[in-house]
Amino acid sequence: MDGVPRVPEQRAPASGPQPGEGTRHENQHENQDRPPQQGRPRSRHQDRPPQQFPQHPPQRDAVRFSVLGPVRAWRGGEPLSTGSPQQRALLAALLLRDGRTATASELIDGIWGEEPPSQALAAVRTYASRLRKALDPEVLVSESGGYAIRAGAGTLDLAVAQELAADAEKCRASGDRCQARTLINKALGLWDGEPLASVPGPYAETQRARLEEWRLQLTETRLDLDLEVGCHAEAISELTALTAAHPLRERLRELLMLALYRSGRQAEALAVYADTRRLLADELGVDPRPELSHLQQRILAADADLARPVEPPPSAAPAVVHPAQLPATVPDFTGRLSFVRELGDRLAAAESSVMAVSAVAGIGGVGKTTLAVHVAHAARPHFPDGQLYVDLQGAGSRAAEPETVLGAFLRALGTPDTAIPDTLDERAALYRSTLDGRRVLVLLDNARDASQIRPLLPGTTGSAALVTSRARMVDLAGAHLIDLDVMSPEEALQLFTKIVGEERVASEREAALDVVGACGFLPLAIRIAAARLAARRTWTVSVLAAKLADERRRLDELQAGDLAVKATFELGYGQLEPQQARAFRLLGLADGPDISLAAAAAVLDQPLQDTEDLLESLVDASLLESAAPGRYRYHDLVRLYARACAERDEQRPAERERALSRLLDFYLATAAAVYALERPGDRLVDHLEPAHHPGLRFTDRHAAVDWLYVEADCLLACVRQSATGDTLRRAVDLLWAAKDLAESGANSHQYETTAVALRDAARAVGDTRAEGRARTTLTTALLVSGRFDAADEEARLATIHARAAGDPVPVAWASNDRGIIALYQNRHADGERYLQDAIDNFRACGSRPGEASALCNLSRIHVAMDRTSSAVELAQQGIDIYDELGLTLRLANGRFALGIALTQAGRPAEALDQLGEALLVFQDNRQRLWEGTTHFRIAQAHLVARRPAQAAQHAEQALALHCIGGDWMRGNVLTTLGRALDQLGQAGRARACWREALSIYEQTGAAEADEVRDLLTPLAAA
Repeated sequence: MDGVPRVPEQRAPASGPQPGEGTRHENQHENQDRPPQQGRPRSRHQDRPPQQFPQHPPQRDAVRFSVLGPVRAWRGGEPLSTGSPQQRALLAALLLRDGRTATASELIDGIWGEEPPSQALAAVRTYASRLRKALDPEVLVSESGGYAIRAGAGTLDLAVAQELAADAEKCRASGDRCQARTLINKALGLWDGEPLASVPGPYAETQRARLEEWRLQLTETRLDLDLEVGCHAEAISELTALTAAHPLRERLRELLMLALYRSGRQAEALAVYADTRRLLADELGVDPRPELSHLQQRILAADADLARPVEPPPSAAPAVVHPAQLPATVPDFTGRLSFVRELGDRLAAAESSVMAVSAVAGIGGVGKTTLAVHVAHAARPHFPDGQLYVDLQGAGSRAAEPETVLGAFLRALGTPDTAIPDTLDERAALYRSTLDGRRVLVLLDNARDASQIRPLLPGTTGSAALVTSRARMVDLAGAHLIDLDVMSPEEALQLFTKIVGEERVASEREAALDVVGACGFLPLAIRIAAARLAARRTWTVSVLAAKLADERRRLDELQAGDLAVKATFELGYGQLEPQQARAFRLLGLADGPDISLAAAAAVLDQPLQDTEDLLESLVDASLLESAAPGRYRYHDLVRLYARACAERDEQRPAERERALSRLLDFYLATAAAVYALERPGDRLVDHLEPAHHPGLRFTDRHAAVDWLYVEADCLLACVRQSATGDTLRRAVDLLWAAKDLAESGANSHQYETTAVALRDAARAVGDTRAEGRARTTLTTALLVSGRFDAADEEARLATIHARAAGDPVPVAWASNDRGIIALYQNRHADGERYLQDAIDNFRACGSRPGEASALCNLSRIHVAMDRTSSAVELAQQGIDIYDELGLTLRLANGRFALGIALTQAGRPAEALDQLGEALLVFQDNRQRLWEGTTHFRIAQAHLVARRPAQAAQHAEQALALHCIGGDWMRGNVLTTLGRALDQLGQAGRARACWREALSIYEQTGAAEADEVRDLLTPLAAA
């Protein structure tokens, strides 16, 4: 197997332990835990059996072994004793022979080399006897004067890793890079430290080196795949660490150059080449290999192909065929390749299996019939005896009767009228008999429900039925169900281009994307829009885009001839019961991308179970989509139609406002509950506007955090939608209660734009209290993004408005924020004054968590002023308050501050302990920006501890994750990364980092620019 080490038959070279070691270490404990690396979690494999994989699941009581780490054995989940180091060496030698027999002399040479002890043969027999008792006589067998391990497939971690690697090679060769990457990651996950750890002997030493080399090869392959699938930014941190550990391995340098270039860091990529060339010349007296030089030239030339990840080759579209009863396939059929393959494979299987039934469901206009007809034409070779088609008109008021359809089918199959029975059951029986022995495809289009189509299904091997319907055929036994969604943006643009013409679209590509986006990527809507444009040669694509931009007119614009999107939706809406229609109308009012079951129950003012029944009935009618268990969403155009129905059909217009108010109350009450659970003792929840809905309650902190981030988009959309009238103050308080979203990274920009909208709305109506609070939320968002001047101004105005409104809580938080801003701007005296005010205000409000936050921030001010002892003391005071209140996430902020103070105090080991604990909490709470910022501080601590390789790795992780403080903090991280790289001898790349940092500092006017100029000056002079 290419790239996978196999254990050689020849004996290992002689070297190793001295005679007598076998008895001297007989009773030593074998698995002493190593201390975890500073700032990193412990190995997840410690004291656990190796992973099992489905391709070879071992028997329940089978013995399993690991060699990709300490040599260990388990039966079930229980560890088995493997004895002394020499006994483990014997076991390892047998495991690595793939079940082949090893003679006693081979084992002696492998364990002791050329100078075995005088009783080596007796020792081997003793070790084998002990292992046989521990394992099983059937596992370790004696034969031909030697020994062998007889274990089943999947019982040795190395064998599993080899098979995973082989499968990965096959997937990569077939173009499935994502699956190949997953399989290699699984293989690498089987390693638990150094292979054959602490196993003595020359044989083990040889195999250990080979296994380590293979592990590195696998890592290179996986990193190569990372780059092929576009994960270049994520790969840089690991590549930086690996190139530091293996400085002469040119393939790693090549991958690092490519990852940096694709991440927009061209100067660093070229610097890696310069550093490599210098290192190879100094160490080996050679030039870089041709591949590395060629890559440098392509980077210098800004090769466009180099910047793009490898993409799998497009699959060939199935050929269009023309069977008898099928409607003609559309000449511009576009995309849907995965569904075409899935349905095609299913129909092809009907040749040798029982009847295949596939049911395609989806909203009106999504292209169900187009897809089914296209697939049916492509499947014609598998059904040489004919293809039948009928439009069952299930969406209309007069659906086709099954007995009428059967009569038509029987005539098409050659049955004379006089032989066609009268009753449904008799016709169905004759139909099935007529199809017996034939291979026929039956396309049942636009079905109403399962009861309508059951009599129309063939019943024999070789035939198949393909069904389309707006309703999901969950009660159709044995059917292969497919839910057809809208097109991807690329497919939608291709369809639009095919109808309109390449020339018109190419000149206005952005406008064309706007058009298909306004169509919600719904094929029917795209066809209508494209047909209107194709018929009007004087229109530009931009004219059409402008017409569709008006949501209130969009459905009216999407009609051409007898095609109309609104009419398609009207068919489904007209069949709803009154309660279903009300739910359809009211749920469409909410602006979020989807809605949870609990939120929907609040909108409808209905019990949870009744709401679920209503929503599921709308899903079955294809007017609503089930986004995930307990979550529902509208197609964009269906939502517009639902809102139009609400305006037209809701008898009491005020009910629309009440529905949205109930939704706002639900989010406010629940977000306040999450805030209170995260921050026991914080008085903010006592100062929020009251909500008239109980919301959700949580007992588990992780469930509460999960809710906040799952609901983030919907919650922020609700805030924006509520920024008016009587709901404005509740909207502001909801945003404040959800302030963790500002620091998450994933939701920071949305949070900021929402805060701006609230500030402007409050200012427009003169609501001083709401404006003060809105400015407080905006301060947080601006601070996170590193716009310190704007953040300070918002905090100043927040203080003024809050004091005018007699609202003390925003005053305290504004002072706290201004203290942090002053820290970042090197205004330390101002910062100390603001933070002392914050401490006093928080104490006056009775907010102990706020007090702890201000203490930790004041600690950082003292660090900056070289008052290290008081900095440590202040951070510890904050931690003590957090600890007393049981604040897990906020305690991480305290440990973060203490870690900074300890680093400044020259106590990096203690700092790394604190920062490592903080990092785990931030990761657990999905605070990505705080996670990145903590990696930066860990990098600084490693520099103090003179560990530049670890510092560079953590700095790269900080760059990949981003940090609190925006571009200014990125400059800080690049400065630290440059210091680490310089200490590693990578001066060229260090210079590139410092130049980028200097550019950032000069653009932002940061004082740190002088420090970086000093770093660059000696390099420039040299």
